[in-house]
Amino acid sequence: MDAIVTAGGIPLPEEPLYPETQGHPKALVDIAGKPMIQWVLDALSESKIVENVVIVGLTEKSSVTCKKSFHFIPNQGKMIENLRAGAEKVLELNPKAEYVLIVSSDIPAISGEMVDWTVNTAMQTDEDIYYNIIQREVMEKRFPSSKRTYTRLKDMDVCGGDMNVGRISLILEEDTDLWEKITNARKSPLKQAGLIGFDTLFLLLFRQLTLEKAAANIMKRLKITGRAIVCPYAEIGMDIDKPHQLEIMRADLAKAQRRKNKTAPKKAAVKKAVARKPQKKTR
Repeated sequence: MDAIVTAGGIPLPEEPLYPETQGHPKALVDIAGKPMIQWVLDALSESKIVENVVIVGLTEKSSVTCKKSFHFIPNQGKMIENLRAGAEKVLELNPKAEYVLIVSSDIPAISGEMVDWTVNTAMQTDEDIYYNIIQREVMEKRFPSSKRTYTRLKDMDVCGGDMNVGRISLILEEDTDLWEKITNARKSPLKQAGLIGFDTLFLLLFRQLTLEKAAANIMKRLKITGRAIVCPYAEIGMDIDKPHQLEIMRADLAKAQRRKNKTAPKKAAVKKAVARKPQKKTR
C-alpha cells in the first residue's frame, strides 16, 4: 500500500491557527520539537505495509524526512486536486496500485501500528472507499478536552478520522463537483447530510439515522461502494484545527518524547548486555 499525505493547508488570517502559522503551511507548525507532519511521516516509517509516500503540498525545502521512499508534489490549490495529483504520482510509482492510503498531515499522534490496522481492516472487503469513524466515548477518554464535532446518530455519536483508504480510480474520476462540495462541508455533518439528501438530513436531525443507514445513503447518493470503519484509535480523529487542540498535542507528544528518552538508555544497556553475554558452545 502506498500513502498520500495531504499537507496543502495554509491557514488564512481569519482562521484560528493563523497566529501559529503566519502564512506558512499548517503541516510545518512545531510540535514538541518537530514539524507536525514529521510525526505523521515517522508513523508511516514504522509501518510494515506502506511502501511509497507522496507528500502533497510541500517541497524538498521543508526538510522533512521519511524512512520509506518519499516524493513531493506542490500544492494544487484544492483538496480534490491535491488528492488527484497524489494519486497520479502513486500510479507513476506503482502502475498496478489499486488502492491508496490517504493521511492528513495534522494527526501527529498516530503510530505505525494504527496505520497498519487501518489498511488491514479496510482490505478485508472490496469497496471503493473506507472511512474511519471514532465514537465519542473513545475520543473523550483519550482526549477529554478536544471538543470535537460529533455527528449524533441513532446508535452512536461519532466524529470522522483523518486516515482513510480509497480506490485510486475513484479519486481520478473527472466528475468531482459533488466531491468538492462534500469536502468543503466536511466540518459540518448537517451540511454534508443536506448535500446527500433531504431525507438523510431529516433522519439525522431527529436521531433516527443509524451508522449502517447513513453509510448506505451516502454510497447510494455518490454511486459508489464503501464502508465506515469503527476505529478504536482516538489519535486518528485528533486532527488539529484550533489552538487548544494544538496545545493538547504539544503536551501529549512532549510527554511521549520524555518517556521515550527515559527508556532509551535502559533498552540500550539491555541490548549491550545481551551482546556481551558469552554464548554456549555447541558440539
